[in-house]
Amino acid sequence: MKNENGSSYKEQRKKANEFSSREEYLDHELTIMKFRKWRIHLPFRDFSIELEDLVPALAATIGKIVMVAAMVAAFAIEFNLFGGDATLRNAFIAENVRWELLIAGGIFVILFSGILNPNSNLAGTHGPMIPLIAMIAAAGGHPLALGVMVGLFGMVLALTKGGSKLMNLTGVGVRAGLLIFLGATGLLGQINKFGLWSAAEAGLEGAKSGPISFAVIGVTVIIYAYLAKVNKRWLAIPLCSAIAGLVAFVMGAEFQFTTAPGLPHFDPTWWWGETTGWTLGWPGVKEFIAVTPFAILAVAMWTPDYLGHRVFQEMNYPKNAKGVLMDIDDTMTVTSIRQAVGSFLGGGNLASSWGTYMIPAAIAKRPIPGGAILTGILCVVASILGYPMDLAMWAPVLRVALIVGVFLPLLEAGMQMVQKHKDALSAGTCIFASAFVNPVFGWALTMLLDNLGLIGDSERAAELSLKDKLIIPGVMFIICVGSLALVGQLPGIPSIL
Repeated sequence: MKNENGSSYKEQRKKANEFSSREEYLDHELTIMKFRKWRIHLPFRDFSIELEDLVPALAATIGKIVMVAAMVAAFAIEFNLFGGDATLRNAFIAENVRWELLIAGGIFVILFSGILNPNSNLAGTHGPMIPLIAMIAAAGGHPLALGVMVGLFGMVLALTKGGSKLMNLTGVGVRAGLLIFLGATGLLGQINKFGLWSAAEAGLEGAKSGPISFAVIGVTVIIYAYLAKVNKRWLAIPLCSAIAGLVAFVMGAEFQFTTAPGLPHFDPTWWWGETTGWTLGWPGVKEFIAVTPFAILAVAMWTPDYLGHRVFQEMNYPKNAKGVLMDIDDTMTVTSIRQAVGSFLGGGNLASSWGTYMIPAAIAKRPIPGGAILTGILCVVASILGYPMDLAMWAPVLRVALIVGVFLPLLEAGMQMVQKHKDALSAGTCIFASAFVNPVFGWALTMLLDNLGLIGDSERAAELSLKDKLIIPGVMFIICVGSLALVGQLPGIPSIL
């Protein structure tokens, strides 16, 4: 594909030693790439694979194992799979994570984000849905029905280009508030969970923290601060995670490999059998009805999630690197396809934009496809070997990876975006509303108020049409609040279901 100046990527590419710094070389690479939608892209013809791509690939693989394990475990516990037998349940979780790594994390990532549409981010895991799984089970839902409905609603939003429209209608202050809230709450949550694990390791009953967490977090703060100073934060996940694991092991934390090499089941009838796989059988009409409000809510959460990830590209890429930016609608399309197919084949993951890939990739000034291919390869290797899954799910590695790879960068990016008093007002309102209910409510409410000019930049609001100012934000607010009300997520108001 040729750029505006009529030259292809291969014709414009230069060697790294022709530039005065590595950063200049990476910036140049970003400006000469222009990806095509739904066409075949090849390494070194349309993009390069650099050493910097390995870091987000490692981060993404660690994040994938961590998040899918957490989600499948939540399903297994809430649906009381295997009668509460912990051994059978843990074996099932490991096999489902192995499946997700091989099929969804490997084949789908390489095919879609690496080859067919490099403007679409990888389809990762929808972390905010994990706390809602208990409600889904109580409502009589079914994992397959939920996955299919999320894929269906997501495809509708993608085909109508609703995702990109909502992104454009979200002001700077609203974006900043959303990132600050997600970063701060996630950071505190991970530190608290790590502290409780450390206390348990030390045998300190009733304590909120232990010596291992203090040492690991202390070392992590020093390393992360140094990486930020030398502009190498893209190394944070693999380096800090490795050191965290080493420090914890030296201090006596228990660790052992338990997942042996192998391949998962590929037959959907095995996964959705009455006595095999999930042991839930195939869903009926009742199960599809029960999961509908949760599926609407899941898709409503996509836009702020995707928005936050694209912001990192916009902040770290050169201003003229438009051809490599993540496309919101294409990412929704890929995520929807991956969700529907993955659920049908037996996977327990609910998909969203892959944050543990996009954030370090953007900081490292790398486009999507090169790291996507490496991520796919690493996921396949981890799935077949099995043992890397145990290491990535170990508490010191897991918690530190999420802290330095997702939540700290989110917090920093949000703070950097607040440069004007009017943006601070919108950000503060978004944080307050998100804390009161959740980030979906906070985003939808603040976007409506910001576009009406009641808070934030009144000059921006005055330039918007009635459709952009009131109709679209208003409809989105009603959909979000309605979905939250259906599933009992509004404070003090019981579930309508």
